[in-house]
Amino acid sequence: MTNDDLPIGRRVARWRVRRSMTQQMLADRLRRSKSWVDKVERGVRALDRYSVIQELAHVLRVDPEVLLGQQRPTPAGTPDGVDDIRAALARYDTLQAQEQTTEEVRRQVGYAWLSYQHAHYAQLVRVLPGLLDTTQGAQTPELLVEAYRITSSLLVKLGEANLGWLAADRAMSAAGDDPILAATAAISVAQALRASGRDRLALAATLAAANRITSGPQRSAGEWAVGGTLLLQAALAAVGCGDTHRADELIDRAAGIAAGLRGYDDVHRTSFGPIAVELARVLVTAQRGQAVEALQRHSTVVRREAWRRLPAEYRGAYLVDVTRAYLQVGDVRGAARALVDADSVAPAEVRCRPLARTVIADVARGHPAPAGVARLANLVGLTR
Repeated sequence: MTNDDLPIGRRVARWRVRRSMTQQMLADRLRRSKSWVDKVERGVRALDRYSVIQELAHVLRVDPEVLLGQQRPTPAGTPDGVDDIRAALARYDTLQAQEQTTEEVRRQVGYAWLSYQHAHYAQLVRVLPGLLDTTQGAQTPELLVEAYRITSSLLVKLGEANLGWLAADRAMSAAGDDPILAATAAISVAQALRASGRDRLALAATLAAANRITSGPQRSAGEWAVGGTLLLQAALAAVGCGDTHRADELIDRAAGIAAGLRGYDDVHRTSFGPIAVELARVLVTAQRGQAVEALQRHSTVVRREAWRRLPAEYRGAYLVDVTRAYLQVGDVRGAARALVDADSVAPAEVRCRPLARTVIADVARGHPAPAGVARLANLVGLTR
């Protein structure tokens, strides 16, 4: 068992021994009882207040993050490099782009998707400018759409919704007359529009694209998944417009599609399926003010095996969103658990996103702030 895997009480005991201190000595310096120290080290007493962990760390002469098992945290803050992505989007002369085979470019696009789905945002920021140059030089519509979709999704995550909209629009242009590529690009358009507060435009774009792809000729399972994803985006946009009845209808349509899909090859990177439908239903229910019902659904959904199979980015983003439902009902500890779980699943989802910083600030206002959230607030620079 590594130090990171140890319970916090065991870490306290290890550092106490390293500092040549008895339990009584540690207790005296903390102005607590020896019994209190013993119970902490055995895990009988929980350390759930960050102020107490800070006090212990001070006496043991270590950083609080060491006691929390976070010696090597993911760097907090928006990764540097967005300006390089902006510059790559502004380049139209691709003559100097290094020539590569389509298969090489496809492999690079696949690597970028994996980086995104694992929430390796800092790494992706470094990769995308070169990938955009390469795909623009290759002039293969499918790969262009994919590269622009990844770029748009990342920019939306990093709080650059308008730039994300530009990348999504580029994906739509690159799709040309291909209805499937246009439908996948529309997913990114909807995400960027919703992040920009333009829910009505997002609803119009997704409904048009979803109707085209779900009413056409025979479709593959992967293509149906694109249609289902568009319906979920439309549902989220509808509830953002205050149209809760339409949101429910759209989710029910998506549920009908999901029920007919079994083990398809997710070539369009949608992560669509029954679990995605249920997660969207939780968020729609919470957004229309029914947080208690939303959290009941949430507690059931996250126990399913399918939840654990979703990409880290998907789970992390959802957990940040569901934190607001906990805050609606005044459950600060539940909100803290959701944030800490999100951080354990996809650290960059919590530490790099401006949206997550806002949620952390809302939860950290609890007095006393839950230990895990106080730690996150320190990491993202919200406390002094």
